[in-house]
This record gives sequence, C-alpha cells and structure tokens, in this order.
Amino acid sequence: MITANQLRAARALLGVDQKTLAEMAGVSVPTIQRMEASEGDVRGIVDSLMKVVNALDRAGIELIGERARSDSGGRGVRFRHPPQKLN
Repeated sequence: MITANQLRAARALLGVDQKTLAEMAGVSVPTIQRMEASEGDVRGIVDSLMKVVNALDRAGIELIGERARSDSGGRGVRFRHPPQKLN
C-alpha cells in the first residue's frame, strides 16, 4: 500500500514534521514514527494507516503504487494537480 520511504517523501513534499502529520491524520506521533521505521511496506493497524493515507490525500499527495502508471514506472509520491493549501 505505502512504503516507509514513500511516507517520509510525502511528508517532505508537504514540508511537515511528524507531529504535524500526526495531527493531520488524527494519530499519535509514535504511530508515525513506527510507520516510518518500517522496513519496506508500512506495518501497523489498518485504521491508523488509512487515516494517514487519507490525510495525505486531502493534502494533495498522490501515492504511486508498484506497477501503477507513472513516467518512470516505479513507486513514488507526487502532488495531484492542483495541490491544495494546508491551511
């Protein structure tokens, strides 16, 4: 669904820290820390993961899955067009 690298990259694109992402998603900071420390695909409670994915989506982040259509053909993150303002 989402890798730890994608989560960190999405957060970097938004220019937010772990605390801000946790607030956006309605989860705890340790939850974000555990997700970002995962090897490969993010592990965790599905409900928490969906909250984070939905928060990223609301912020304008498009998560690109394996074999999803993209110019380079790999995993990644990108802004949906047009990105929404955070505040």
